[in-house]
Amino acid sequence: MTTIFKGTPEEMPAAGTLSPLQSSQSACSSPTAITASPASQSEESSRSQEEEGPSTSQAPPDPESLLTDDVLHKKVAELVQFLSVKYITKEPITMAEMLKSVIKGHKEHFPVIFKKVCECMEVVFGIEVKEVDPTSHSYVLVKTLDLTYDGMLSDGQGMPKTGLLILILGIIFMEGNRAPEEKIWEVLKVMGVFAGKKDFIYGEPRKLITEDLVQENYLEYQQVPNSDPPRYEFLWGPRAHAETSKMKVLKFFAKISGTDPTSFPYWYEEALRDERERAQARAAVEDTTATARESSSVTSNSVACPE
Repeated sequence: MTTIFKGTPEEMPAAGTLSPLQSSQSACSSPTAITASPASQSEESSRSQEEEGPSTSQAPPDPESLLTDDVLHKKVAELVQFLSVKYITKEPITMAEMLKSVIKGHKEHFPVIFKKVCECMEVVFGIEVKEVDPTSHSYVLVKTLDLTYDGMLSDGQGMPKTGLLILILGIIFMEGNRAPEEKIWEVLKVMGVFAGKKDFIYGEPRKLITEDLVQENYLEYQQVPNSDPPRYEFLWGPRAHAETSKMKVLKFFAKISGTDPTSFPYWYEEALRDERERAQARAAVEDTTATARESSSVTSNSVACPE
């Protein structure tokens, strides 16, 4: 996917409203390629390189240079699948297990592979890999941005769908807090996700977006006023507002794209305004609660029996 657009965010060019999204998506291949990658081609390439062996007339190359794109893609795909299963079964994960079960003969490249895998888990699935014990290098998998939804069935079937939800929330935010339906599909098309075409991870995308996420109150799907023929748009739903924030969404995409939220000044200012409004709303609720407690206390004392 293309990287950050040309031009300043303040100008809000039509083609530029998705810059943080575009740059973050370049951190990982398409979801289908990562989770359903044919290993045979990568194995063949890796095997042929091993058979050729290093040149005896030159000094051994740096280990980093031995990690070809084919091998990297193969190991990233395998480790993403491995972690996906661990998320479903809720089993603990250790670096030793990943090295033994997946990385195998490429242990010296584990840091490079693992970094890419962590990015892909967040972009594709909306799942964060968090280290819980630096000594034993053990990890847990948690949903990103404090969201409580992963779209999996109650029996643990299916794949986490939080990544798609985060992407759509980001599109809505960067489209001015309401995104035309055609803009959503324009972005998803670049990812290889199409309306009406069953996806390995997301199932039937149109149903997921216009029905499931709406029923879960993460999205609002409504007709654009006075549109003829009818056009539709998406907004954040009440559950999205309750569980996450514009600043968290912006920080997520900035992190994935290897930059800082302030690199996107237009959206950063919008996120700051949202944070201030949230703080004011919380303060108002706290004041109301405190006043109610005081009133209750006064009432309780006034009806006490005289001695």
